[in-house]
This record gives sequence, C-alpha cells and structure tokens, in this order.
Amino acid sequence: MLRSTERILTSHAGSLPRSPELLEANEARRSGTSSPGAHGRLLQDAVVDVVRRQREAGVDVVNDGEYGHAMASPVDYGAWWHYIFDRISGLTPGEVGLWEQEPRRSAPGRVVLTSFGDRRDRQRFAEAYTDPDSGITTGKQKPFPTITGKLEYVGQEAVAADIRNLKAALDATGAQEGYLAALSPGSCARLQNEHYADEDEVLTACAEALREEYRAITDAGLIVQIDDPSIAENWDQINPEPTVEDYLAFTRKRVEALNYALAGIPAEQVRFHLCWGSWHGPHTTDLEFRHLVDLMLEIDAGAYSFEGANVRHEHEWRVWEDRALPEGKLIVPGIVSHATNVVEHPELVADRIERFARAVGRENVIASTDCGLGGRIHPQIAWAKLETLARGAELATRRLWG
Repeated sequence: MLRSTERILTSHAGSLPRSPELLEANEARRSGTSSPGAHGRLLQDAVVDVVRRQREAGVDVVNDGEYGHAMASPVDYGAWWHYIFDRISGLTPGEVGLWEQEPRRSAPGRVVLTSFGDRRDRQRFAEAYTDPDSGITTGKQKPFPTITGKLEYVGQEAVAADIRNLKAALDATGAQEGYLAALSPGSCARLQNEHYADEDEVLTACAEALREEYRAITDAGLIVQIDDPSIAENWDQINPEPTVEDYLAFTRKRVEALNYALAGIPAEQVRFHLCWGSWHGPHTTDLEFRHLVDLMLEIDAGAYSFEGANVRHEHEWRVWEDRALPEGKLIVPGIVSHATNVVEHPELVADRIERFARAVGRENVIASTDCGLGGRIHPQIAWAKLETLARGAELATRRLWG
C-alpha cells in the first residue's frame, strides 16, 4: 500500500460518474437487449478511460470508478450496494419499495433497524424529504430482495471481469496502485431475512459469501476497499434513538463479522470506508465520529477512509489530536465533499490536509473525497473536485516538506 513518504498522495472514495454510453449499455444489459460481448467491451474501454482521467486529474491511488457496479441512472446512490444482489444466491426479488417497508421499533438492549423511510433524520425533516424541489433526491430505488435461501457467492465471473479491467487500465496508464470496492457483511445483512434463524446467522452467512470477493481481489494483487456505511449510518435507522452503548454493542457484531471475512488477507491490502450515508440531507441525527473511531480502528485494515470535509463532520478531525494511529496504519480522510456543488479552493484543501498530517504524521495521510462522486454530483463538478484535491495536495506538500 502506497504511503505519502515524499509528498501527499491522493485518492477518492470509489464511485465516479458514468458516461451516457455506459448508462445506456447497463440498461440494455439489464433488459437483455444488448448484443453478446458488447457490454463487456464497452466496460473494458470505459475503465481504461476513467483510470486515465483520474491520473490526468492528479489522483495517485485509482480504481475502476466502480464501473463494474452498474448504475441505474445518472443519479444513483445505491450502486455500491445493489451490485451484490447479482453476485449472491439465496435472494428472492422484492416487491416492496425501499421507502414502503414497515417501520420497526427498538427498545433498550434490543436494537433493530427500522425502515429507510422511518429514519429519524427523515422524520425530523419530513417536509423537505417529500418536497421534489428541495434538492434532496436519491434517484430511482428498486425494491430490495429478501433472503429466502442459503447465501452463497456466485459472482466469480463478475469480479474476475472487474479485476481484468482494472489491471488492464493500470498497465495502460502506468498507475502504481489500484483498488476495487466490495460490500461489507454489515451492509449486506440489512436485507430482509426469511431463511436464517437470527441476525448472527445472517452476518456470518454474508461474511462467508463476501470473503470470496475480497480474496479474489487481493489474490490478484489489488487492494480491496470495504464499503461499510452501516458502521455509522445505522445509527439514524434505529428508532427511537438508542444509547451509544447499545449501538456500539450492535455495531461490534458487524466489525467482528468483517474481521472474520478478512481473516488471512494482509491488512496492507485492505482499506475500510466509513460514512454517514451520501444523500444530500440535513444529517442532524448522525452519530459523532468520536464514538466510532476506536471501534473502526479494530477492523483489520491497513487504511481507514472516512468523511472529513462536509459541514456536519469537518470539525471531527480533532479526534486524531488525542488518539494514536496504530503503527503502520494510514488514514484516507475526505478532504473534498460530495455533498456540495461548490468546488473547494486548493488553499482550503491544503489546510484540511495539514490538520490531519500534523495530527497523525504526513506519511500516514492520503487525501481523498468524503464519499463517491458518481451519481451524486454532476460529472463536470466531480472531475473539478478531483483536480482541486490534487492541487491542494501539492500546496500541502510544499508546506509540510518545506
């Protein structure tokens, strides 16, 4: 895993904008109207192009833009999660929409996830969330499947294609390091369950299925990024609000399931991504990072990616002032945000980088984005944000290396 030994390196959190041609090809493949091999050839070329654009923007640690995780439309907040539905058996297509699921209530010592529509932030700002002109949108949401049989990984061909495409793009562009994103057991376990006896069995089954994807990626010499909003985002999906102690006990099971899935994989080939959900809402019910950071550091990863730029969480860089980063670990903080169309000034980018670098050591920081940019902001703005990230990293490098 690359480190910022001579200058501040840059990366991003995963999803990048898809071209209209790729979106059309995704839809044609979904509907069965594409010609044999056409989607695969287009996807391979698109991955080379998106890696080249990352390098031209100044990104050091690149990925495939998550292009192997098909987006349904230009605005799509769920591709990071939905992709796994085609790679795991034991699922039955759902009929109930994401927002129409029945609410569930928690009690002290008994934490359960409620429906997405019953999230506490959505209840508090119900008028804004239901106003089509408010700017809060998450695009098309298809019904989620239900677990009705044994979960087994069947995505071998799909992940092999992701690996081939990214490695070909690395060779074509000369990029040194690449990663592929994969779902966490904790996020996988949020599906409705009608097969397993309890939550613990679901978590174990998800971990055993997903470890195949993790191992395929790392065995190929790439880095796997574990996408796990569930660690932080679940807090808002528990109604009424639990105690922090109950929530951490609930979340620790998800951390243990992830570590179980990662067993035997070198930590230096794993980066973990934590966020509070990437929709453009108020986020007033987000749990403070100080409650989560120690549990996050128990995850067997070499690098930890987290939101550090949006206005709800930027102040939380201070958690690193009184906390020692474990030996050999990296942080990959968000320095530019997906949550605003304003493109950050390079001087601000440099200031944010410096805060983290002075807290944990400049060699232990890779500057990144809060969350994926693809499907959340306009492509032109997304690429401008990556360019300003690189310019700010250059400024920070001059300041830190003097």
